[in-house]
Amino acid sequence: MAEVYYVGVDVGTASVRAALVTRAGLIKSTAEEPISIWEPQSDYYVQSSTEIWEKCCTVVKRVTQSVKRSQIRGIGFDATCSLVVLDQSFQPVPVCDRQRNVVMWMDHRAEEQAARITNTGHRVLSRVGGVMSPEMQPPKLLWLKENLRESCWNKAGHFFDLPDFLSWKATGSLTRSLCTLLCKWTYCPPEGWDAGFWTSIGMEDILENNFSKIGSTTCSPGIPLGDGLTQEAAADLGLEPGTAVGASVIDAHAGGLGVMGADVKGFYLPCEDQPITSRMAMICGTSTCHMAISEQPLFVPGVWGPCLSAMVPGMWLNEGGQSATGRLIEHMVKGHAAYTQLQEEAQVPFTGVNIYSYLNSHLSSMANSRITVDLLASSLHVWPDFHGNRSPLADPTLKGMVIGLPLSQTLDDLALLYLATIQALALGTLHILEAMKEAGHDIRTLFLCGGLSKNALFVQIHANATGLPVVLPDQTEAVLLGAAILGACASQDYMSLCAFKHRFLMNVPIFTPLLVSHVMKNAWKKYSCFFGFY
Repeated sequence: MAEVYYVGVDVGTASVRAALVTRAGLIKSTAEEPISIWEPQSDYYVQSSTEIWEKCCTVVKRVTQSVKRSQIRGIGFDATCSLVVLDQSFQPVPVCDRQRNVVMWMDHRAEEQAARITNTGHRVLSRVGGVMSPEMQPPKLLWLKENLRESCWNKAGHFFDLPDFLSWKATGSLTRSLCTLLCKWTYCPPEGWDAGFWTSIGMEDILENNFSKIGSTTCSPGIPLGDGLTQEAAADLGLEPGTAVGASVIDAHAGGLGVMGADVKGFYLPCEDQPITSRMAMICGTSTCHMAISEQPLFVPGVWGPCLSAMVPGMWLNEGGQSATGRLIEHMVKGHAAYTQLQEEAQVPFTGVNIYSYLNSHLSSMANSRITVDLLASSLHVWPDFHGNRSPLADPTLKGMVIGLPLSQTLDDLALLYLATIQALALGTLHILEAMKEAGHDIRTLFLCGGLSKNALFVQIHANATGLPVVLPDQTEAVLLGAAILGACASQDYMSLCAFKHRFLMNVPIFTPLLVSHVMKNAWKKYSCFFGFY
């Protein structure tokens, strides 16, 4: 009997990736294509849904070229929670100019609209930590209505979360995933849409035709959509018409699916023989999402949720996060004079993670028997909210800060700034963990995935700062694995997402906390108190 496969497609912030996954949960091949990001002005970030779909087709064709189409049983999509605008004929409606019709997740143009929505005190806010974020869809929609009424709002016939756009493009189905609607749109089953909320913020026109512009039919992640791939989509992707397509999820939630249910028996972790609620999945890339689940709803101030079945069926999800992590590290490193000098001298290859491996090695050489890497930056402190604070302060207006900079700009200075930035991000994770613990979560182990999880220093510092062991996936592309799980579920080879708990997920690399730097923690408390956050 021929091997069967599933395809996972992940649309991240700056690239589209695909993976061919076996029935045993092993990734056979991957492919990646960059996607364009335009920044027409500060804090405005836009993309093109046309380009994104074209890149999806390219990577899927590449990973499936070595197998027969009949061997592909299902396909699943995940994507960033960006806003896609189409007209009644499903053509792109620009949100700035030309065909750039996607308001990206990290676009903060709607800060003022988000603040106004928060000030309404509406009951839906209890499910987003009490504060409406400009990264969610209601403030983005309100901004479009107030600022682009003629050129965009009046022409719009459909507003999609990007994951739902991809599943529509693949199947023609307008059914929306509960993952996107619960987490980013204020939808709440069994009642559904809250008409009073949309009316209270001046968007009563959203109610027309049973909320058809934002979705009147919903389903759980992984449920098969329509009749599978349409003829057109199948031709675009190089697959057979009718191939099963699972209802999509947000990219971070795909990562959560890819690691949360890992079988870790025999590793003597504190989460062993404990409920899955003792685990937190951290999906670390351009930004970081902190995913925790519970059997009963827990309301955490400044943390999104609780959302029922948004990631794991039957479980309540809380989602903390940091809006800029990988992006902040890159900003700090590549904006430093020493980086430019190294680049000019061509001492290291500056592609991908290589510069960070170089800095990790340099930090190790700076440490000695009297001072560990953790303590090297004890007099240099970073406040990491350069793009606002998503959790738990929930303040998008916050800015970043560095205290303790010298006049020199040597390689040592660059390495220390890099280290202090990672430490600040790790302490931000600790801040989120403390808020969740206070609300009732009992998190004992961290499960990391995403690009930053491949940086050993980033992982170790998180173990040190939180005092918790960190587990990494054996299949390193956990987000792609999560997307493939959606396709496998849609194929009905498995009855539910939970069927993959032991078959797909085997995590083995573990980072245990070293001596936790009290200097680092005390500095965090000190500057947090200075700004009134504690």
